[in-house]
Amino acid sequence: MSRIAKTPVVLPKDVKVNFDKVKINVEGPKGKLSMVLPADIALEHKGDQLFVNRLCDTKQARSNHGTTKRLIVNMCAGVSTGHRRDLEIQGVGFRAAVQGNKLVMNLGFSHPVEYEVPKEVKVVSAKPTEISIEGMDKALVGLVAAKIRGFKPPEPYKGKGIRYAGEVVKRKQGKQVTK
Repeated sequence: MSRIAKTPVVLPKDVKVNFDKVKINVEGPKGKLSMVLPADIALEHKGDQLFVNRLCDTKQARSNHGTTKRLIVNMCAGVSTGHRRDLEIQGVGFRAAVQGNKLVMNLGFSHPVEYEVPKEVKVVSAKPTEISIEGMDKALVGLVAAKIRGFKPPEPYKGKGIRYAGEVVKRKQGKQVTK
């Protein structure tokens, strides 16, 4: 049995869960999320805990067991507190600003880069060199952060570009002139 899925999902006080054999719905103060359950996974609700069980012992069922449990944990955390990803912009003249539902970034190209933010995600740029992405769905928050980072990933020589907060960029030594 999966070590991850052995432990039950502890539901926060303000989260309500409804499920059947096919789908699970999680509702909290931040909103609602739903997910289709794999065919070989069953849920059991006891008090404030939710148990994820597998119905058979196939390789696919074992793979889905721990993944489904973690997805449900992320859904519960998302509807109660939300998920957040922070990005930093490094480079002279590199900056970002939020204009309506677009993120406009100057990244050293001949034109500003505009990214249309999905309506389920909130993007805030408190400082011109910091971007904060918040939302209920952890996968969507991570996807938006990865897309924004993909416009100008950090380069290894000077470290210029967009990086995750706290990310360490392994620097390379540039060419040396020999006499």
